[in-house]
Amino acid sequence: MKKITLAFLCCFTQFISAQYEYDPSPEHPYGLPNPEAPQELLDFAPLIGECDCSSVSRNADQSWGEPVDMIWRFKYIMNGLGVQDETLKADGKHSGSIRQFVKDSTRWYVHYYSSGSPSTILPAWEGNKSANGDIVLYRKQKAPNGLDGYYKITFFEINSDGFKWLGEWVNTDETFSFPTWKIECKKRISPGVQSERQRILTSMKKFSEAYQNGDYESIANSYTVDGKIFPNNTTIIQGRDAIKKRWTLPEGSRILHHELQPEEINILGNYAFDYGYYNGRSVSGEGNEATFRGKYVVVWKKVADEWKMYLDIWNRVADN
Repeated sequence: MKKITLAFLCCFTQFISAQYEYDPSPEHPYGLPNPEAPQELLDFAPLIGECDCSSVSRNADQSWGEPVDMIWRFKYIMNGLGVQDETLKADGKHSGSIRQFVKDSTRWYVHYYSSGSPSTILPAWEGNKSANGDIVLYRKQKAPNGLDGYYKITFFEINSDGFKWLGEWVNTDETFSFPTWKIECKKRISPGVQSERQRILTSMKKFSEAYQNGDYESIANSYTVDGKIFPNNTTIIQGRDAIKKRWTLPEGSRILHHELQPEEINILGNYAFDYGYYNGRSVSGEGNEATFRGKYVVVWKKVADEWKMYLDIWNRVADN
């Protein structure tokens, strides 16, 4: 009977783990994004984890108060379909939000709660990620003099090292703004994440070296078996053989220098993505040298403890 019960518990535990594989776990303490979630879920990907922050808000006399230290923690919830965050402040005024992207209305809805002012109905902000990369949210709120407007929240300067946050009252056409709350955050990077980022940087360096050495076999093997590249003005190229053919230079041409300069590297479990710029110098069979520069985005996949490129898209940047 004990053996049957133990076997049942093992199977049940495995079933539950498989059923909710994107929830926070010992391996992934902040969860993972569910592939079935709207792609906008990744708006908050750089914020997932913990940040050490400094929070400053207005006093009653409208002067700025003293900074308050806090931890801001983001994680995926509901099996990777939503985002939850919480702030743990040194002054004991903790708070948090549940963040869901609603496809039908094409925007984020953020429900806020706090320990200082518990509410039977949670206030909600709504908004989107803007073209410049900021996440902007609004909630209708009248000014003390009765003027219509919004309380506006903006996450900005978002990158793998941290972000900034601003809370402000704005009038309806946003010609007037009155900031009331400012937060600056620096990301806590775990040794494990830092190690994986270093592995990706190593993979980038090996790619550049292979390109400079004309080692097209190594270039092809730097992609996953089902890897895809998206060169400018061509259809999608898939598979190592086709990728190798695309990267092979004409007889006599060589790459004298190649360098990748990532702006961000974000780890999402066994996947990662980074973007940035590349630059280099080449020489043709006739001996003519030329420089080149461009921008890129890469989706990485961890294969047998090694990071390989799964999706690779790039295009040139015109010289100034």
